[in-house]
Amino acid sequence: MDKQSLAHTVYICTYHIVFIPKYRRKIMFGEVKEEVGKVLRKLCEMYGVQLIKGAVGVDHVHLYVSIPPKFAVSDFVAYIKGKSALMLFDKFPHFRGKGDRHFWARGYHVSTVGSVNEATIEEYIEKQMEIDKMERN
Repeated sequence: MDKQSLAHTVYICTYHIVFIPKYRRKIMFGEVKEEVGKVLRKLCEMYGVQLIKGAVGVDHVHLYVSIPPKFAVSDFVAYIKGKSALMLFDKFPHFRGKGDRHFWARGYHVSTVGSVNEATIEEYIEKQMEIDKMERN
């Protein structure tokens, strides 16, 4: 990962973020999986966050992102989960339920990449996708 810069700041702020659908429903496959990926890529771009690597599993999402230091990680996660839920409900209204406007579960996992190297995280995401493929078969 190369250093990035803002007006008066040079930074390398990379994070591994994982979040799940509400009730850990196994719903993200096929068209839904593709749409989740498109929506998350678009929202990262709109927020000014670089999506280095991402993966959508059947029941969870991995994002390896570079977030400028002017943004709090919690604000970014709240934004991406909130906006993506609305966009996904527009595309797939059957996920709404009775008055339930929650697509994602409340929490999330975040770790800085400084605690492990980039290759380890990318390898972990790849292995998770292989496990998901085996579970679907």
